[in-house]
Amino acid sequence: MHLLLVSRVLSLFAILFAATLTAPLLLVWLYHERTFWPYLLPMLGTLGIGLLLRLIGLGRHDELSVRDGFLIVALFWLLMSLLGAWPFVLGAGLTPVEALFESASGFTTTGATVITDLDLMPRSLLFYRQQIQWLGGMGVVVLGLAVIPLLGIGGMQLYRAEAPGPLKDEKLTPRLVHTARSLWLFYLLLTLACALGYWLAGMDAFDAIAHSLSTVSTGGFSTRDESLGYYDSPAVEGVAIVFMLLAAINFGVHFLAWRRLDPMAYLRDPEVRAFLKFVVAVVLLVGVVLWLAGTYPALHLSLRDGVFEVVSLVTSTGFGIVDYTHWPDFVPVLLIAISFVGGCGGSTAGGMKVIRVLLLVKQGLLEVRRLIHPRAVLCVRLGSRVVEPQLMQAVWGYFALYMISFTLLSLLMIHAGLDPLSAFAAVATSVNNLGPGLGEVAANFATVSDLGKLLAVAAMILGRLEIFTILVLLTPGFWRD
Repeated sequence: MHLLLVSRVLSLFAILFAATLTAPLLLVWLYHERTFWPYLLPMLGTLGIGLLLRLIGLGRHDELSVRDGFLIVALFWLLMSLLGAWPFVLGAGLTPVEALFESASGFTTTGATVITDLDLMPRSLLFYRQQIQWLGGMGVVVLGLAVIPLLGIGGMQLYRAEAPGPLKDEKLTPRLVHTARSLWLFYLLLTLACALGYWLAGMDAFDAIAHSLSTVSTGGFSTRDESLGYYDSPAVEGVAIVFMLLAAINFGVHFLAWRRLDPMAYLRDPEVRAFLKFVVAVVLLVGVVLWLAGTYPALHLSLRDGVFEVVSLVTSTGFGIVDYTHWPDFVPVLLIAISFVGGCGGSTAGGMKVIRVLLLVKQGLLEVRRLIHPRAVLCVRLGSRVVEPQLMQAVWGYFALYMISFTLLSLLMIHAGLDPLSAFAAVATSVNNLGPGLGEVAANFATVSDLGKLLAVAAMILGRLEIFTILVLLTPGFWRD
């Protein structure tokens, strides 16, 4: 393991983060806010830490190993969460634990919060919250891959540790740096298109840009206490639905459709097809249940709110236009449950990812067929592709570790003072990077104990890095030479 090289790479990310703090500083000047210190001090401090890490790793030109990649990614998310908490302490008056929670929630695109009265907050701090979600959405690590060649080291190990979904060895372009730049270019263009859509739908320029950052990142932070319900606008809701769905689709599919000018690439992808069918089925179920229960006087009204909340939660964005926790029957629990599925692999969405759930379902059906035809030679297929046994083992391994981690974290949340329903929801919303929950955490985590908040931070990072990246660091064999 090359610890000096790890220090050198982390220095790059710290310096890049310091540079991003120029945006809220500019807003302080633009809106004549009272002080620059909540951003200037963290900028200078982060820059100093970055230069110190750079000095420690000076002169190292080794190639990154797989173990280096895992360590860098894990330390990166911890470092960014800690550095990102600084402006919340100085600008919002949060305690260190609250600020760490808010920062980790932003960078992991969870969208859970401990802050109330958002409408009264300075615009610079509101924008900072949105900005860190946008950076975390595609992963600042992937951004770093676009410039890591300047360090003279390879980056595939970082990409494998960071990229969501089980198909981590697939690249869009032959060179990884081109892959990273292609991803971020499309991410930026999608964000600009979303901002334009919100502006045309009636938002002012600030809110349009701010909400586009948290929509495309599927983060869910808002500049309003009522989230998108503040606008009570079908046009705003329509823009949000479209871009939440786009952000939850594999960016590799977006890239292929864009490069080949072939919109049918989406329908040819088995994961995208399964994702869209799942969303439509849940929307119809929720809409009909709400209508039959008398929550809405007409089916089209229940479908309007139903489609928004379903898309918001299945994509792990977490925007809201109504309080779904008061909906009747099983609907609130169902909406939390669909967050476990999440979006497609290779997207900004959270959850276990559609491709994993699809493979697990296919494997289950295959085992049923095998009982009926014990001598048949059967295999799992994804479209026309035969899924390798090694990949299926990885999916089952992920699922097992996910369930074990979820159970342990839920028990610890109960120990931290939450009732069982709130504990379940708190872990679900954290590990799935969702945001809104049920019970005590339906609106925010403000009343959760410090221990509960720290457990939620651990769950957010665990979910963002899809468990393996963190758990591999806890094995003794990882640290042996």
